[in-house]
Amino acid sequence: MTEVTAALVKVLRERTGAALMDCKRALQATGGDLDAAAEKMRMDGQAKADKKAGRVAAEGTIAVARGASQVVLAEVNCETDFVAKGDEFQSFAQQVAEVALRRQPIDVDALLALEADGQALEQRRRELVARLGENISVRRFERIAAAGGPLGVYLHGGRIGAVVALTAGGADLARDLALHVVASRPQYLDADSVPAAVVAAERKVVEAQSAEAANGKPAEIVARMIDGKLRKYLGQITLLEQPFVKDPEQSVEKLLKTQQACVARFVRLEVGEGIEKKRADFAAEVMAQARASLE
Repeated sequence: MTEVTAALVKVLRERTGAALMDCKRALQATGGDLDAAAEKMRMDGQAKADKKAGRVAAEGTIAVARGASQVVLAEVNCETDFVAKGDEFQSFAQQVAEVALRRQPIDVDALLALEADGQALEQRRRELVARLGENISVRRFERIAAAGGPLGVYLHGGRIGAVVALTAGGADLARDLALHVVASRPQYLDADSVPAAVVAAERKVVEAQSAEAANGKPAEIVARMIDGKLRKYLGQITLLEQPFVKDPEQSVEKLLKTQQACVARFVRLEVGEGIEKKRADFAAEVMAQARASLE
């Protein structure tokens, strides 16, 4: 049995990045064997990661990786804004985006199986869960390839990111459109891109609203009311019909025509979008974070 000294604990900490007390306990449990202690900590980290996997992770960051002709946006989640802003979490998120750009996996599972610096991303994720005390997940990523023109990228506060691929046009226009996508949240490129099921569902809502407001109006007038409301709805959710955020007097479509440009594709990711987040007061969140660090 090797004596567990402060120097030995320091070596294990540098090797694993774990807390000093966790390193000391692992060394005591393995009789001072560095390799065995490191393996024990790895297994304990996996157990902690599995335990925390069911906890809601709705905070996090959007990481961006750029190549010569492609851009990747990746959403990586955690439980609190405190962890999301930390260097370790941010470094991991950036590594996820860069691996996705370089290796081009088909989905998140394939991405997490890939290695960076000799370690699978999934293993690093588990180790971060153990070290930071929160559930951490790689939720999604999007890869956008150039379409003959420039790629515009805009990242807002690390929480919302957008990429716009133009078939023609300038780099400044592409970035302005990415900013617009972040601000205005279009869901589709144009009316033809909106799925028929989405239009049908909205038509039912509009018809019900119009029936209440008809007040004996002729059927053709009610029909025009319904069509007008549908056009307004489609104008709100489609990029080309939206008023350009930097010049609301013209639509994005008109702006593109003046610049002889065309959008091939756009992507927008927002942290926690669609995730039901628990609401807790600040004090409760701090206490939860403190308890997690002791697990």
